[in-house]
Amino acid sequence: MAKIEVKGTSITMVSGGVDDYISLTDIARYKDSDHTDDIIRNWLRNRNTLEFLGIWEQLNNPAFNPVEFDGIRMQAGLNSFTLTPKRWIEATRATGITSKAGRYGGTYAHKDIAFEFASWVSVEFKLYLIKEFQRLKETERDQLGWDIRRNLSKINYRIHTDAIKTQLIPPQLTPQQTNLIYASEADLLNMALFGKTAAQWRDDNPGNTGNIRDEANAAQLVCLANLETLNAHFIHQGLAQTQRLALLNQTAIVQMKLLLADVGVQRLQGKQP
Repeated sequence: MAKIEVKGTSITMVSGGVDDYISLTDIARYKDSDHTDDIIRNWLRNRNTLEFLGIWEQLNNPAFNPVEFDGIRMQAGLNSFTLTPKRWIEATRATGITSKAGRYGGTYAHKDIAFEFASWVSVEFKLYLIKEFQRLKETERDQLGWDIRRNLSKINYRIHTDAIKTQLIPPQLTPQQTNLIYASEADLLNMALFGKTAAQWRDDNPGNTGNIRDEANAAQLVCLANLETLNAHFIHQGLAQTQRLALLNQTAIVQMKLLLADVGVQRLQGKQP
């Protein structure tokens, strides 16, 4: 949840997964803080609003009920016609507008719809709202970039401390090992990175309830993710399993050495170009 200030009005936003939802109640408060529900209902009963909402739902919501929507749309314009957010959601299975209870309760809408509502309230307010929304998104992206760099630096610090305790460079497989056929592609990757299968690891670690990957350190997990992608590429190329194992093992050795290099940490921290 986040808040932005728009022309002296505090606007609440919540994340709905990949999308942001903005409080229509807060936007309506800019126009009349004592009658926010009435403002939203008046907007909903407008024919142009319903046309916009219907198109948005059809484009973004597979569960939208077009039959119920047509019935509501036909009533638009009648003096007796009223529409609340709750009725709209329940009748049409709409997802673009939601109602929340509790401390931050009120009517929320997907940003596309919220901007449309803001335009109905005040064109000037809409422009300021979009500006502040974009500013917030830019700040979040900058913060995300900082968090990624910070966490990667922590990972690399962990790599260097772990290097004192354990041998992180994968062992180079013998020709006999690369000629063996393994039961799954997962074990192929295990052999390439750890030098043993999951079963062999369990035999070496009796009583351990985890598995070989549970015990992997940060560097090995990063390398493993890269090997998975590379293995998929090799499979599409039609390479035999023994060929793929040898290539993946060589790659794992090179990548682990690079991950342990001090210059890599310095670059992640922005100390070197």
